[in-house]
Amino acid sequence: MDLKNETLQQVLKHEGVVSIITLSAEPTAIGNTWISYLHYGKSGEIYIPVAGMHTLEAGMKKDNHIALTLGSKEVQGTQGPGAGFHITGTGEFITSGPIFDKMKADFPWITRVLVVNVTDVSQKI
Repeated sequence: MDLKNETLQQVLKHEGVVSIITLSAEPTAIGNTWISYLHYGKSGEIYIPVAGMHTLEAGMKKDNHIALTLGSKEVQGTQGPGAGFHITGTGEFITSGPIFDKMKADFPWITRVLVVNVTDVSQKI
């Protein structure tokens, strides 16, 4: 896993949609958030503020493997303008503790935080 990938770091400087997808849960669930909402832990985890995403959370109770997709047309990709990434890992929702408190201070509307423990980062375009 490499969240420090130079191209990914450039993508993360631009606003855009992040899709969050359950990988093995039936049925597949998809949630969305914004790149600017993502926070990062020292060990490479991603913290996502959440108010909804109930279907995603239900699916993750069966299988917590998830994928995030994000990109920006403002960053040079492998084939020209536009770079996109898939980030895979496992996720869990938290409702208390220091991480939740910090995120709640930044995003007062949240009810939970999705913690993504990243296992792989790959550039797709």
